[in-house]
Amino acid sequence: MSHRNARLTVHGRRILVERVLSGRPVAHVAAEMGISRPTAHKWVRRRRTEGDAGPHDRSSKPRSTPHRTPPVVETEVCRLRSERKLGPARIGPILGLPASTVHRILLRHGLNRLAWLDRPTGRPIRRYERDRPGELVHVDIRKLGNIPDGGGHKVMDRRTAMDNKPTTTDQRKSCKPVIGHSYIHSAVDDHSRLACSEILPDERQHTAIAFWQRANAFFATHGITVERVLTDNGSCYKSKLFTQTLTTAGIAHKKIRPYRPQTNGKVERFNRTLLDEWAHLRPYTSNDERTAALADRAERPTSGCQGSFAEAELHELRARRESTC
Repeated sequence: MSHRNARLTVHGRRILVERVLSGRPVAHVAAEMGISRPTAHKWVRRRRTEGDAGPHDRSSKPRSTPHRTPPVVETEVCRLRSERKLGPARIGPILGLPASTVHRILLRHGLNRLAWLDRPTGRPIRRYERDRPGELVHVDIRKLGNIPDGGGHKVMDRRTAMDNKPTTTDQRKSCKPVIGHSYIHSAVDDHSRLACSEILPDERQHTAIAFWQRANAFFATHGITVERVLTDNGSCYKSKLFTQTLTTAGIAHKKIRPYRPQTNGKVERFNRTLLDEWAHLRPYTSNDERTAALADRAERPTSGCQGSFAEAELHELRARRESTC
């Protein structure tokens, strides 16, 4: 890469070569461009021997590294990292290597961050993204405990909770509230990360089917035609009725391998974002207050789409769809 005070960039080198090849003396062209004659001859020689790739910068990587760590040792470093999740400070004494050398080995093999590794297997996570919106939509359900009126333990202090606690067995049976759970149904487009979520009372098949029909309509309003749906192996998604509903709409139903939620990672990460930035963001005094707060998170940038929801691409899809109708 050219430094900030470089006299020649790739474009300038091409101009230099063109002037020399047109018949002008190398010394005159070099003086015009403020460089030495040996430098001018170097770029002309590279252009003649390497063709169009000649004016580009070469890699500074050495052709050989005699003192590099042997491959057998690097393999052992990677094994300790993958199997035991050890860091450079722990691996170094085991193999007799400096921690800095271990870090460079891990960096070279893409194992320097544990967040990039699959916890069960220790292998680097292979991230992917579909080529177009609607090619694959991730669907999942997150169970969330309901909040009693007046707030839960995050709102009510310990002393107040003890004062209101029933003392006898009969009082406990008569006063114990049935709080239950709410179920967050979510659908996330793999390419654009456009998401749709609803808080529903259960996770039965008819509820899941009704949610998907509304989510499919939501994606359609944004010009996205869903081709495939990816779910886990929950009972509502394993039902024949759910698959038939997708098949009738021309949508293929794919299920992940059992006990492999990483495959459905787009919506799993979206669930965690909902917990961090909505459900557990602050104490709520009631379930209705928490539900109403979800509307405030309707639009949120995501790093998976370069800081946006790819609205420009969605508008382009809508325009393209309208032009074909």
